[in-house]
Amino acid sequence: MTVARRRRLIRRQRSSVGLALVAAISFLAGMTDAIGLMAVGEFVSFMSGNTTRAAVAIGQGDTARALLLFAGLTAFVLGNGVGVIIASRFRSQGVLLCVTLLLAGSAAVPDFREARFLLLIFAMGTINAAVEQIEGLPIGLTYVTGGLSRFGRGLGRWILGGRSSQWFVQLVPWCGMLAGAVAGATLQQYAASSALWAPFTVAALVTAASILIPRRWSVRFLLR
Repeated sequence: MTVARRRRLIRRQRSSVGLALVAAISFLAGMTDAIGLMAVGEFVSFMSGNTTRAAVAIGQGDTARALLLFAGLTAFVLGNGVGVIIASRFRSQGVLLCVTLLLAGSAAVPDFREARFLLLIFAMGTINAAVEQIEGLPIGLTYVTGGLSRFGRGLGRWILGGRSSQWFVQLVPWCGMLAGAVAGATLQQYAASSALWAPFTVAALVTAASILIPRRWSVRFLLR
């Protein structure tokens, strides 16, 4: 086997592992967002939606709700920052472990809507630092608008004669989030009191699986 062929094989394997991790994390994000939306009444990973909801609350004079939503937006931003700091030293595994602990905390918190809401949002902000790119392609984990936009633009360029098909991977997080949201909504409907333990369980399993990823691969999933 030539060196060039071996490098292509390793790159293909690394990309496959990275995309599997992206799909699993997006599934977790979709599940958490659906359960959070049904249990708390607000999005926990869709910050565009919460921005619009906060604006509507201001327009309607609902100051308490607006403040809660702005607190959520702040928690999401801080979670992203904390995730990057953790990833810089402990890579994806450290980020996922932190998210697992945050999800356990949100599930264990008594029926206190505001605390649970902020913990879930902080967790979803943090998890975005687990994987930021796959072979140089930007990847969104808890939001799919950007991914769908990149997919659509890639499709347009392909129709115009472009030869690259890398844009197709942008569907991976969308499919993961859709499947996770369906699972989360079903769980919340039939096991409302304990549904939040499901994201914790999924996060723990994903964290355990991520430990098996070689360091030389996982560092390439992060922006440097």
